[in-house]
Amino acid sequence: MTQNGSDETGDHRRVLLGHIAGAHGIRGAVLVRSYTAEAEAIAGYGPLETEAGDARYVLRVEGATAKGLICRVDGVADRTAAEALKGVALYVARDRLPPPDEGEYYHADLIGLQAVTEAGAPLGAVVAVLNYGAGDILEVRAEGAKRTELYPMTEAVVRRVDLAGGSVVLAPPEEVDAGDQAAAEPDDA
Repeated sequence: MTQNGSDETGDHRRVLLGHIAGAHGIRGAVLVRSYTAEAEAIAGYGPLETEAGDARYVLRVEGATAKGLICRVDGVADRTAAEALKGVALYVARDRLPPPDEGEYYHADLIGLQAVTEAGAPLGAVVAVLNYGAGDILEVRAEGAKRTELYPMTEAVVRRVDLAGGSVVLAPPEEVDAGDQAAAEPDDA
C-alpha cells in the first residue's frame, strides 16, 4: 500500500510518494525519502506536487544513500535553493498510479468509505489508514462522534471492500478494554 495523504476532493485526490529530507552536497541536489515500492520509481510518475498542488517538482534520481535518494530538482541549482525545499511533501494525483493488485488498496482509496457491519449497521466513515509497524489499521469515526474506533485491516475484520459502492464491510472483533472495565467496577477497598 501507499502512504496516506490524500485530499478527498473527488478526482483530485493526491497520494503521498515521498518527502524532501534536505540538501545533499553543494550543487543543488536534494535527499528524498521515497515511499514507493521501489524507491527510484518516484521519479517515474512525472511532475510531483505539494499537497495543495501549488508547486510542481520534476525529480531526476542520481544515486542513493542509506538515508534516501539523491535527486536533482528542475530549477534548483545550488545548496541554498535545495535547503529551502527541506520538508516538502511530494504528492502525485491518484489517477497517475497503477492499479493495485487484487486485494490491495491505496490508502487514499479507502479514506472516505462508509464502514458498515455485515448486517448493514453503519459504523462511520474511514477517516485515516494508520500503520505503526504491525499492519494497517482503519480509523473509523461514527457520525457526530468525537472519538474514533480502530479496526485492524485483516481478512478476519475487513470482509469486503467495495470501492465503486463507497463502502467497506467490517466484522468488528469483540474485545474488552481492561481500563474501561476497571473504571466501571465499584471499588471494594
